[in-house]
Amino acid sequence: MITKFGSLYAGHVDLDDVGYDATPVNDRWISDEKLASVFPKAQAIAVRMDELGFDTFWAAEHHFQREGYECIPNLLMMYVHLAHLTKNLKFGCGFNVNPMWHPLRLAEDYATADILTKGRVIFGVGRGYHSREVDSFGVPSTLTDNDTNREIFEEQVEIIMKAFNEESFSHEGKHYKLPPEVPYRGYTLKELTLVPRPLNLPVQTYQPLVSASQRAMDFMAKHGIKGIIGGGAATGGASDNVVKMWQETLAKHGRETELGGDLIIGIATFIDDTEEKAINAATKYFEENMKMFAPLGFVRGLSDEQITSLGRGSEARTAGLPTMQDAVKSGAWVVGPPERVTEKIMELQDRYPGLEEINVGASVMSTEQTVILDQLDLFGKEVMPRFKNQSE
Repeated sequence: MITKFGSLYAGHVDLDDVGYDATPVNDRWISDEKLASVFPKAQAIAVRMDELGFDTFWAAEHHFQREGYECIPNLLMMYVHLAHLTKNLKFGCGFNVNPMWHPLRLAEDYATADILTKGRVIFGVGRGYHSREVDSFGVPSTLTDNDTNREIFEEQVEIIMKAFNEESFSHEGKHYKLPPEVPYRGYTLKELTLVPRPLNLPVQTYQPLVSASQRAMDFMAKHGIKGIIGGGAATGGASDNVVKMWQETLAKHGRETELGGDLIIGIATFIDDTEEKAINAATKYFEENMKMFAPLGFVRGLSDEQITSLGRGSEARTAGLPTMQDAVKSGAWVVGPPERVTEKIMELQDRYPGLEEINVGASVMSTEQTVILDQLDLFGKEVMPRFKNQSE
């Protein structure tokens, strides 16, 4: 039963021109002042969500994006600040990109945030697909060397979980030997203790289900990591196989759940008087999102020519690319009046009876702050109460 709601803000600044006819992605070069506006924008969204009774504000860690799309390099620092400006809202790391961190430093920083916010930060782990980001920190991204990236990521998670859950620990693997056997104050170092350890144990942890391979799911289940499915046709049925596979994986590891258990599913929503009005209003945001993500391989089935067209302005309109109407038909976007949005989410609830939380909203890669806040208001007042009241 769906009773909890979050929204993902990946960290984009307000852009002056968006859509296929606007500035190509690689030609965008945003000023430092504009890039820094991501922080007051995140604050405004979080405060409004807290006022409306949303459960979780999710954001993404990213680096070096001078185009203005994903501009938050440190979630934990930002969340300590935002937690002191809000009362009940939780803050989800979607996701800390492990290969860009030393695992012990990430574990320490999360533990500090957990203590300072009194448990309002949710840990998240991810592998990293932006080669400009991950490779620049010295580890290959999933696009550069997927096998090595996964190998390092998995070893890092092993270390982090030991650091969280054991009073003292050691680790010896292919990439890390912790601690090094060095003399310290009259003895040889054999074990480490994380200082501080998280206040709240076990640490609730999420990981994106993207490739949805059996290896990835087994790894998540082994460590008690929950999954997030986002950016896909969750409400249209395309994720049914992934959700069923996840349920079977959890059962194999000794956790029986209803379909949708231990998952958060994300859908894009846009509320307006009619479906047609909503589609017209959201199309430019859909197009800018396509410009951002398709060249990174996140839109399946596109030819090289179609992807190239996204960097050539209005040429994209005649390239046979997916449209906003296609996204609505598939269920990747749920749009229209509040009653229509409610109906579609009810259908999702019926299909996945174990699903308790979803991420909603219109915060794709170009939506202005005013539009995000208006959409949160509409959803929070016209749709969310119907589901929150189910638990009463």
